[in-house]
Amino acid sequence: MFSSLKFVASRVAVRFGNYFQGSATKMGSSFSRSYAPNSCGNRGISESSGTGTISRMDSTSNYVESVVCSENDLKDNEMKVFEVGESGKVLLIKQKGEFSAVGTKCTHYGAPLVSGALGDGRVRCPWHGACFNIKTGDIEDFPGFDSLPCYQVTVSEKGEVKVRAKISDLKSNKRIKDIGGAAAVCEGASVVIVGGGPSGATCAETLRSEGYQGRITVVSKEPYLPYDRTKVSKIGAISNIENLQARSQEYYQNAKIDILRNIDATKVEPQEKLVHLSDGTKLRYSALYLATGSQPRKPDIPGINLQNIFTVRDYDDNKNILNTIGENKDKDVVVLGLSFIGLETASSCNEKAKSMTVVGKDFAPLGQIFGREIGQSLTKLYEEKGVKFQFETTISKCIGENGMIKSVELDNGTTLPADILILGVGTTFYTNFLRDSGIELLPNGAVNVNDRLETNIKNIYAGGDIANAPVFAHNNKPMSIGHIGLSQYHGRIAALNILRKDIQLKTVPYFWTTVFGKSIRYTGCGKAASTLVDGDVDSLKFVIFFFDESDKVIAVASCMRDPVVSQFAEFLYQGKTLHRKDLKPDDLYAWTKNIN
Repeated sequence: MFSSLKFVASRVAVRFGNYFQGSATKMGSSFSRSYAPNSCGNRGISESSGTGTISRMDSTSNYVESVVCSENDLKDNEMKVFEVGESGKVLLIKQKGEFSAVGTKCTHYGAPLVSGALGDGRVRCPWHGACFNIKTGDIEDFPGFDSLPCYQVTVSEKGEVKVRAKISDLKSNKRIKDIGGAAAVCEGASVVIVGGGPSGATCAETLRSEGYQGRITVVSKEPYLPYDRTKVSKIGAISNIENLQARSQEYYQNAKIDILRNIDATKVEPQEKLVHLSDGTKLRYSALYLATGSQPRKPDIPGINLQNIFTVRDYDDNKNILNTIGENKDKDVVVLGLSFIGLETASSCNEKAKSMTVVGKDFAPLGQIFGREIGQSLTKLYEEKGVKFQFETTISKCIGENGMIKSVELDNGTTLPADILILGVGTTFYTNFLRDSGIELLPNGAVNVNDRLETNIKNIYAGGDIANAPVFAHNNKPMSIGHIGLSQYHGRIAALNILRKDIQLKTVPYFWTTVFGKSIRYTGCGKAASTLVDGDVDSLKFVIFFFDESDKVIAVASCMRDPVVSQFAEFLYQGKTLHRKDLKPDDLYAWTKNIN
């Protein structure tokens, strides 16, 4: 159709919603042609006079368009935010001579993407590592559920860059991927997803948005729709479950995704392709995705079953702790655990408690991860807020009165008052129901999977916490890693492979925590032999490079130094390596120029 027209990549690039729009411009003439989705969701053609003009087949009252800059205002591999009229802002990106325009903020917690890491064809959030395709706006790595809106861009012969955007997209800055293919569910094909957490929810959404028309059933042991678990350890940060839920009941109904709540899977029969449920029913599947997650570990010590002893895993845990601690600041609180969950819980509970003491076997908060220097700075931060620590010890006994906990005895002989005890000492896997299934499990209950997340039994996949899966950033060594971003990524990859798209895992672990206003991020994997710290450790503004025995950088952590962790995550994702010798004393971050 357009064989007589000359395409110029650096001159014309059009992106719009879920559609890729080809735009042809005959240079030196007054003719232009644009593609845009019509009201039925199909592609329609409109023509207009004047080079660089844009189709106006949609109601102009719903859209805004304006020249935002000159094409020379952006260098290649550069991002900038521009106003589109008075209606909102877009993130304009120039890469390989071509322009794209997407939403300005990460759809997870609203981080400014212009401050993130621009990779090859995608932009990574500077706060939590979510990734978005710059040509479509689709979310490709996580956390989060929504994609970015994507806007139409044209470049005139004069070099004027014009953006056309739907006003509602500019205001919302979010886009839910189209699930129109779910209009008619085909009989015979059925995917059963065991696990109603972020991994299972992402798997179900990806199946639908990629056009799967079979039946989708999600089995969830919780009474709620899938929700954001990252706030569970922030006591007091949750107003109600509706604000946490990823999607509404209406969404799942329209997508024809059945969510079975308050039900456990009790058995899997691969030969019969059946999943047995706790209510006595059986589900037949053509493909099965296991994403049951983990359960908090309770230490086997006297008194551990007294009242007002809590774990921190789900929404109900959060509300129970909040209700018990109350508003009178009259409760002595003890937290067991010096890792992310324990520290986040202590930070968020501190102002609500009469006293707060954190107990753990480590020599400092997050000491095994970040080392002694950073651990000491975190200790100082907490102690300045009134938090006390008991290091290199643990609880040996819980002492109660009338069935309620009143104090705890420690291995070091100390006794602490404790009206509330919060446990943050690791997890075990929800996989006991698989013991007789023939699915290969490790002794700890983790499920062995390949680099497509398929188990040893065809058409059965596993992901999230329970998956012992290859980690790309760690030479594809299989590991079980419990984190929401990775679990959602597993859900997406599992769905694509259920659809026979043959997508290999490229896992780059990305962790974060925020305590007392200080945000710490970490990406990479492996046990460090040595470290290099850049910045002011005492004020918790630093970057740490972690090296293995060969002096290769295996991980990077930072506090208040964004976006270096996201930059290194993208560096690892591209299969690149960094060594100590590459970190020049006068420019430790020269490598960041090689990630796009």
